[in-house]
Amino acid sequence: MTRWGILATGAIAASFVEDLRLLPDAEVVAVGSRSADSARTFADRFDIPRAYGSWADLAADDEVDVVYVATPHSAHHAATMTCLDAGRAVLCEKPFTLDLASSTELVQTARARDVFLMEAMWMRCNPTVRRVTELIADGAIGEVVSVHADFGLAGPFAAESRMRNPALGGGALLDLGIYPVSLAHLILGRPDAVHAWASLTPEGVDQNTGVLLGYDSGAVAALTCGIVGATPVTATITGSTGRIALPDPFICPDEFTIRRGTGDPEVVRVVEPAGNGYQYEAAEVHRCLAAGLRESPLVPHAVTLEVMELLDTIRGQIGVSYT
Repeated sequence: MTRWGILATGAIAASFVEDLRLLPDAEVVAVGSRSADSARTFADRFDIPRAYGSWADLAADDEVDVVYVATPHSAHHAATMTCLDAGRAVLCEKPFTLDLASSTELVQTARARDVFLMEAMWMRCNPTVRRVTELIADGAIGEVVSVHADFGLAGPFAAESRMRNPALGGGALLDLGIYPVSLAHLILGRPDAVHAWASLTPEGVDQNTGVLLGYDSGAVAALTCGIVGATPVTATITGSTGRIALPDPFICPDEFTIRRGTGDPEVVRVVEPAGNGYQYEAAEVHRCLAAGLRESPLVPHAVTLEVMELLDTIRGQIGVSYT
């Protein structure tokens, strides 16, 4: 049995706990928040035995095997560091932190403490996405020549909302754009050229962003994210002999469509819909801890840092700062 502690009490923490119930070897034993009342309310809601009014108290609980960090982006570094310093394994929500430097510090600390650490990039753990990558590796659509992906929300978001607050890592890029960028990285790896453009809110965060990635192989990735309009939230991976389409939402699909050559499109159902889709990353954490691993092969530290470096590059080009 893997014993979880939940750090933070917002909507994504609630969704994660709901999905842990789908895993027979998962048990939520504690929750921590900066507010004791919030922690107790969350604990009562989900029948969690212990509630703590501080991150440090949760991290100090020796009956917790791993902590899920679900704070806003800007608190990921501090919350995760608190847990790592206590020797606690961590699954930290994406984006790992606000920039490459602080993400690197977390990875270095985890390695120095010999503690498991993983970014909660659930898309990389999704069985459908994993099946797609297997097919591509097997040459099912030939050599990949392009990736197209989008993630946009309609809004409008109030000026005081988290989505428009630079200090909280607001804007489309870290919240939404990380998914198209991560998909392109998963399929094509580190790009050789990056070109980005965005329109910004009055607060200085991106509200509509386009990214073009170029690869020496000749492949390209065209990616968009935004908080001003609801986009299809789909992705298409085109190869020299075929094409794979991931439906809305491509970040946690249950099926995909593949067209091989001039043949008819084939819909492939990999898993039946269940929960919110977070159970797959949790199961990967269980597998890694049982095997004594300090990082996940599905979401390795190097990939987390490469994607964060790419996000830093995009931010530099579009003129967004979180300070």
